[in-house]
Amino acid sequence: MTEPRRRIRLPRTLDAKFLYMILLSLLCAAAVYSAAYGLATLALEKIYMSPESVASRQAEIYSDFSKYVRTFGIAGSDDAALARFPGNDEYTTILVYRDEELPQQLPGNGSNWSNAGRLQYASEYGRLYPLRFSDGVYHIAIRDSSYLREDSLNRTIALILGALAFLAIMLWYVRRLTRRVIRLSREADAIGDGDLEAPITMSGEDELSQLAVEVDAMRRSVIQRMGNEKRAWEANSELITAISHDIRTPMTALIGYLGLLNESGVLSDPERGAQFASSAYDKAMELKDLTDELFRYFLVFGRSELELNKEQLDAGLLLEQLLGEAQFELTDAGFTVEWEDLRGDAQLEIDPLYLKRVLDNLVSNIKKYAEKSRPVVFHPQLRENELELRLSNSISKSMDRVESTKIGLKTCEKIMAAMGGSFTVERDEDRFAAVLTLPTIKA
Repeated sequence: MTEPRRRIRLPRTLDAKFLYMILLSLLCAAAVYSAAYGLATLALEKIYMSPESVASRQAEIYSDFSKYVRTFGIAGSDDAALARFPGNDEYTTILVYRDEELPQQLPGNGSNWSNAGRLQYASEYGRLYPLRFSDGVYHIAIRDSSYLREDSLNRTIALILGALAFLAIMLWYVRRLTRRVIRLSREADAIGDGDLEAPITMSGEDELSQLAVEVDAMRRSVIQRMGNEKRAWEANSELITAISHDIRTPMTALIGYLGLLNESGVLSDPERGAQFASSAYDKAMELKDLTDELFRYFLVFGRSELELNKEQLDAGLLLEQLLGEAQFELTDAGFTVEWEDLRGDAQLEIDPLYLKRVLDNLVSNIKKYAEKSRPVVFHPQLRENELELRLSNSISKSMDRVESTKIGLKTCEKIMAAMGGSFTVERDEDRFAAVLTLPTIKA
């Protein structure tokens, strides 16, 4: 089986494209020059150099020369006067022959006959014309080389047309590049003015296209960052509102209990004073829990990226340790824990301290809002390329207060995302479940 032939891919950079356009322009210019010069040469041969045109020009030169000779009484031997003929130029040559200088041509060699039996005279320039000078009759030969002038003019015009074709193609290409640069500049200005939805035109594979891709990536990055900042601002606003409400409630109660304790006659009743002091202590502990959660929230969300110290650990041993500590803490608080063992072997690459922080937050929520008469279930399970840990509990019916700030859950979500996993919550009227997933490395 023969291998498919590889296509040769030419470079697509601006330098390479500019070189291609120069070569193309040169080829087009050469084609225009060849076509123009060829057509002009053909016209020169067919029209300007036709026998009728040549004879007409020679007759005109002969007429002008004979008029000059008659007017000034020029002698055929006066070379200086002959040289002053106004019609003399680089394309017109007139030779004057005396009788003894006439070149003779025998009959039958292409000479023309005026009278039968007499020799006809000819020169290297063709036909000889008789002309009467002041000192007698001479013969003249006329050479018209004006076709060289016409040929030079045709060549010059063809060169100009070829150069114009070259410049036209190059200017078209430069204008095309300029339009792309101007368009990209306008689109970048629109983004700079705040229109982040303005599209960036991306076409081609050269440096300008790469610049357009980078500008578009910058635009998307700005949109994403602004979206994150907006969400963070909204979340912080909601947090401040919720914290203000949650802190104000126990603080108002605490101030009320302390005010009652400060009243005269309360301290004289030890039982009543102890009741007020116990209630004040409970409210103070609520304030402490709220401030602790707020501290944990800002510890996590105060950084754009978490500084993780990842380690590769055995999933079974890690869960056994972390869930064992959680089980001990919940059991000590009066809960019953049902724990299913992990089936299978896998490795996790995580930061164990941050994972413990997630479990601590969940245990804290369970202790606050779970029903103690019903068990808390830890259910770890290995799926394809991931570990899923589900912690579920029943919601206490006697708890009127619900978590309004969601600080702990938001903290868990960010930590799990930083470790490459996910954190979701499933909740209905009776049950609450937190589902953690982490990518695994097969043992």
